[in-house]
Order: sequence, then structure tokens, then C-alpha cells
Amino acid sequence: MCTVNMAGRKWLEELKSWQRGKMPCMLMACFTLTMALFANPVVGDSVQTVADSNWTVILQGQWMLVFYAPWCPACQQIKADWEEFGKRSEALGISVGKVDVTQQPGLSGRFLVTTLPTIFHANDGSFRRYLSSRAVEDFQSYVVDRKWEAVEPVPEWKSPSSFVMTMMAGLFRLSVWIRQIHSYLTETLGIPVWGSYLIFALVTLVTGLLLGLILVLIADCICPSRPRYRDSKSEVEAKEDGSEGDIEDTLTEERQLSDAENESAKLSGEEESTGEEVLPSEGEVGAADMQSPEGASESMVRKRKPQGAEANET
Repeated sequence: MCTVNMAGRKWLEELKSWQRGKMPCMLMACFTLTMALFANPVVGDSVQTVADSNWTVILQGQWMLVFYAPWCPACQQIKADWEEFGKRSEALGISVGKVDVTQQPGLSGRFLVTTLPTIFHANDGSFRRYLSSRAVEDFQSYVVDRKWEAVEPVPEWKSPSSFVMTMMAGLFRLSVWIRQIHSYLTETLGIPVWGSYLIFALVTLVTGLLLGLILVLIADCICPSRPRYRDSKSEVEAKEDGSEGDIEDTLTEERQLSDAENESAKLSGEEESTGEEVLPSEGEVGAADMQSPEGASESMVRKRKPQGAEANET
């Protein structure tokens, strides 16, 4: 028993002595590794990944942004230069970013990326397309020598923050979503390709009909159309009003004619009572013709003819 205890104590003492001797070496190794990491940072840490969720950070400050795809050979060729440029970004006072178009289709639509790789320079929300050489020294001189000032910026309507490009980003995301659904229908569910196209055609038709119905309802609420029976009723009322006006005019003319006849009858009665025929002067005849209507003159002529005949008989 004593022998075993002595052996255990001896083993513990040897372990403690080994730890004392090795501990400084381990601390030195950790310190050396830390310094090496700070001196040579991990590749890609200085190049920020930009996505749909944080893309607005490039609207402030100066940025260089590259759009790439993992399967693009030209993108793989400039990868080393771009990472080296990212390491120098802090000294140049610029931020360097990258966008994977396979993972961020909305951003590729927002910037209207049609070729790969595509590089943009941004300065406080003003974007310019980089079209120079793709070496790290060229990237650096583009920023240091302010060569970007000689490049015309992207028009306002094509700016990534504009309404038009926001809609374009939505269309790009929709296209990717449709492609994913097509792949799910054909590969996972085993539906034929023509069946997938037929499903999309029917969905498009129904969606168009619903949107058209909604637009018609909105237009009807904003600008309601007048009923036709009201228009026809107003036309009938207008006709009735016109006929009543004609009737009133006719009655007025008849009243004038009757008044003229009454006056002529009074004149003829006075002439018969005196037995003398009064011949009006030319001025009175003219004034009477102008004042009395044609019907009244004709009645006076009729009244006077019998009087002239009776005078001849006497």
C-alpha cells in the first residue's frame, strides 16, 4: 500500500514539473499565432459581403463593389487582385465589397448587371461603372488619382435607389422564384416540362383576369358612369320644355291677332254709326301697317270692302 502511494505521488510530481516546463512554450506559441493572424489576416475578411438586406450601406462613403458568380472564369481570375485590393482598402480610405449574383438576384437587377464581373464605384450615393483594367494597381490608382471624377455617373433614373430600379429588382427576384418553382415541379414532383408551362399559363391567365377586374372596380369607384335612363329622361324633358315654349308663342300670336281684330271691329262700328268714311292719311296708314300684324290688316280690308259697296249703293 505504501509502495503504491509513493508511486502515485512521484507521478503527480513529474506531471506538475512537465506542465511547468511546457506552459511557457504553449503561451509563446499562442502569442506567435495571434501576431501572425493580425499581420496576415484571413483572406476575404477585408472584403465585405453585400446583400439585399444591407445594400444601403454603400449609399454612404466611398465604395468599390464587384458583382461575380462562382461559376464565372473571369471572376475567378480577378479574385486574388480583388482580395489584395480589399486588404489595402483601409489605408486608401475606401470600402470594398462583393455581391454573389447567384445568391442576390435582387441586387443584380437593381444595378442592371448583364455581364460578369461588373465593378461599380460609389461615392455618397453617386454610382459609376468601372471599365478600366482589373489589376490591383489599377484599382488603387483609380481611387488615389480620383480617376472616377472623369467618368460620367449613372443617370438618376438608373440609380439603384430609384423607383425604376427598385421595380427591376422585384422583377429579377420574381424570375428567380419562378425558376425555383419550375425546378420543384419538374424535378421533385416529376411533372413534365409542358405540364409546368401549362400550370404557369393558367396561373398567368387567372391573375390577369383578377387584376383587370380590380382595375375596373377601382375605375368605377373613382369615375362612376351615369345611367342611360337619366340621359333619355333629360332629353324627353328638354323636348317637352321646347314644345311648351312653342305653344306659348302660338298663344301669344293668337292673342295679338284677336286684339287687332277687336280694334278693327271697333273702328268699323264707329264709321257705320257716323255714316262717313274716314280715310287715313299716308303716315297713319304706314304706322298702322308697321304696328298691326298681317292678319289684322287683312281683317280690316275685309271689313272695309262691304262698307265701300254699301256707300256705292246709297
